[in-house]
Amino acid sequence: MGLTNVGSNNFRSEIIWAYKRWSNSKKGLLNSHQNIFFYSKTNNYKFNTLYTNYSLTTNLDQILQNRVKDSDGITVYQTDQDGNIVNNYDKKGVPLSDVWNIPYLNPKAKERNGYPTQKPILLLEQIIKIGSDEGDIVLDPFCGSGTALATAKLLKRKYIGIDISDEAINLCKERLTGNIVKTDSKLLEDGIEKYNHKSKEEQFIIDLFDCLPIQRNSGIDAIIPSEDKENVIALKFQKDNESLEECISKMNKSCKIKGIKNKIIIKNKLSQKTNSFEKDSEDIIILSSYKELLTNLIKVAKNYKK
Repeated sequence: MGLTNVGSNNFRSEIIWAYKRWSNSKKGLLNSHQNIFFYSKTNNYKFNTLYTNYSLTTNLDQILQNRVKDSDGITVYQTDQDGNIVNNYDKKGVPLSDVWNIPYLNPKAKERNGYPTQKPILLLEQIIKIGSDEGDIVLDPFCGSGTALATAKLLKRKYIGIDISDEAINLCKERLTGNIVKTDSKLLEDGIEKYNHKSKEEQFIIDLFDCLPIQRNSGIDAIIPSEDKENVIALKFQKDNESLEECISKMNKSCKIKGIKNKIIIKNKLSQKTNSFEKDSEDIIILSSYKELLTNLIKVAKNYKK
């Protein structure tokens, strides 16, 4: 095959692998994606379409109604000869886009084997599912940690791996002969929306004071950051299913672990009505509502000006 038949003529698309990573001290934008170039040897190549769920904003009509292009090339809803909208009740979802949000391997993940450029099996799964079927052969000429080979084995494909490094080959053999460990992602299974447990009122306060929202922590809902550790403030909203005593206990425990001294609790409406716990904690400011928080800030501002 001549060079004129290779390269741009065989390029199909660019895939963006996007992920969240811990920040570092590097000056500039944080690296949080990698580029994957999709090429094929010829125009006759295998491609299996994968599907994802519809957006939360997609309504029933948008899902069911078929779309076609009219004479001007504009996409419109398909209608029959009587002008009735044509529905499709066998929709599989939205075809996979060229931006893949797949988590980076956690440094402590059991799937990690110490190879510096190791990729997650979840990433290779999508690549291999798109371009092959069960029983096909997957070739990785730079197999490194063996992720492509391990994934091919899990997906019931045959595989061939090549690498110049004896260390890499030995690592691949060890990985393929043992139990292949795959790190599943709760983020992909549940969706990112499930991790947001803040009410509209709570989110309003978090945005108003430019707080850092904290998820998956029962003792801290948000943090007001500061370069001086002594000025960091932790914020917690009392939940409807916890007493004020429980709320204080959870916050004290979390803040002790993180070394945060300044603490604010905003009581829920039920606690405000019952007044089941009137005595404030020694080192926690307890407020009845976000309005009381704003009122106190205004008082402080006025005294400061004097």
